[in-house]
Amino acid sequence: MELRHLRCLVAIVDAGGFTDAAIDLGISQAAVSRTLGSLEDFLGVRLLHRTSRSVIPTTAGVQVPARARKVLAEADNLIREATTGHTRLRIGHAWSAMGRHTAEYQRRWAARHPDIELYLVRTNSATGGLAEGLCDLAVVRTAFDDARFASAVVGQERRYCAMAADAPWASRRAIPLADIRSRTLLLDRRTGTTTADLWPPDARPVVEYTQDIDDRLTAIATGRSVGITPESTAGQYRRDGIVFRRLRDAAPVAVHLIWRRHDPHPATHAAVALLTDLYRQRT
Repeated sequence: MELRHLRCLVAIVDAGGFTDAAIDLGISQAAVSRTLGSLEDFLGVRLLHRTSRSVIPTTAGVQVPARARKVLAEADNLIREATTGHTRLRIGHAWSAMGRHTAEYQRRWAARHPDIELYLVRTNSATGGLAEGLCDLAVVRTAFDDARFASAVVGQERRYCAMAADAPWASRRAIPLADIRSRTLLLDRRTGTTTADLWPPDARPVVEYTQDIDDRLTAIATGRSVGITPESTAGQYRRDGIVFRRLRDAAPVAVHLIWRRHDPHPATHAAVALLTDLYRQRT
């Protein structure tokens, strides 16, 4: 089975007949008929009932075109990615992107590099989608494979405690790290920046685990637990029922841009320079 078979089927269904499908595809009506026949032979099912006046999909003929459209869309996306080359830059992230700098980064990039379209891609993975091939660079705040990926530190972010808006601590301006020991702490093993190593082995809080920033904040809003997160989360995830208070004595989180060591996007240096400049302006 080839993509042309699927394109032919979709064209027939959309056009409502072989004649118009042939016109849309730029081939003969006989070629349309042969192509559809080849697809039906391959699948072993009849897809369309043909009469002299109409084309009526069978049960399979209803199901197959729907899936064929998805396959064709993915194929078109793949071709677009390959042929547009360096006219697009995809920056991945697991959550928070560039934090409070996100909107300004997008605006400045569009102004400085109008020939390279910027896309932000959220992927809930430790490398923000880079290992999965979903982006060209990624913003990460956790450990990564530095043998596989090259990187640059673009800035640092203070740590904040996320808590329910009606929590007793919500009236404070800052929270000592030691106070967290009295609460249940939510952690994310996959993409989170916090581990129990922030505390001495004999003075660690009770820990529970989640797998997504939205799930974590939803749980925190109930008041039964708290979270520790970089300030970028506070900038990107403002919501009712949640407040963020700075941690007084916790080390900051390093923010990296990472990219494939052996296949960097030509705009990598420009992407790193712009984000570094935005973080530097904060200090």
